[in-house]
Amino acid sequence: MHALTTRTLGTIGRPLATAFALMLPPRCPGCGAVVEGDNRFCGQCWVMLRFLTPPWCRCCGEPFAEAAVVGARCRRCTATPPSFHAARAALAYADPVRQVVLSLKHGDGTHLARVMAIQMLRVGADWLHKGAVIVPVPLHRWRLWKRGYNQAALIGAALARRSAADFAVDALVRTRATPASGALGRAARYANVAGAFRVARPRAIAGRRVVLVDDVLTSGATGEACAAALVAAGAVRVDLLTFARVVRDGARPQNDAPEEMPPWPTSKSTPNSDALSACAPRPS
Repeated sequence: MHALTTRTLGTIGRPLATAFALMLPPRCPGCGAVVEGDNRFCGQCWVMLRFLTPPWCRCCGEPFAEAAVVGARCRRCTATPPSFHAARAALAYADPVRQVVLSLKHGDGTHLARVMAIQMLRVGADWLHKGAVIVPVPLHRWRLWKRGYNQAALIGAALARRSAADFAVDALVRTRATPASGALGRAARYANVAGAFRVARPRAIAGRRVVLVDDVLTSGATGEACAAALVAAGAVRVDLLTFARVVRDGARPQNDAPEEMPPWPTSKSTPNSDALSACAPRPS
């Protein structure tokens, strides 16, 4: 009876899935154009993506304007090393990446967390190993209540599902609401978030390598404040992984997709076979 029921449901399910695909076809995360598969950019948006690859500053991840020695630091990090060990971002913050970020943060596009995680694995897979713990940058409770979700937590959960790292969604909390920092300068941004974070679950991070996850790296102020709290609570190392980052004028993001993708990390579940190329448009 069970086998018959399973076959019957499978037979019914396939036409329903086809009907849903026709009514709600996959759309480009950047512009909304119909595409051939989930989580894929259309060709027009794909060629606009500015991938970030080495050489970059080994601390903050800022791409160097010119060829540099692997492992070099930028002037800013040499003068004032950050509390985090290293930061990496998958893409430069410019359209269509900007639209993806805003759609997730302010447009209820929670499905876009998976698109971001796929690209973040390209640059951060070697951090997300067994024994590491993913910690999302938290929102203040009032902002979380207003938005309904924390975009960094959604991204972190998507990364955890596709890697061997643990996920501690509530390890870090924001103790006070901070004003929007969009119009603030660099120094004011750092002052705005200084002391705004506290480790709520020290046992979850003490003695472990932490991968701090957020959507965008701008000045690095939020990452610095979070990392300082995590290190003070006993984390042996904190790395900052984001989907995008603001790139200063003259830096060297790549306009073409990297020719080689890193191997998929050991996972608690089997990833889709096309996961690493899941965002690229299929050849016509």
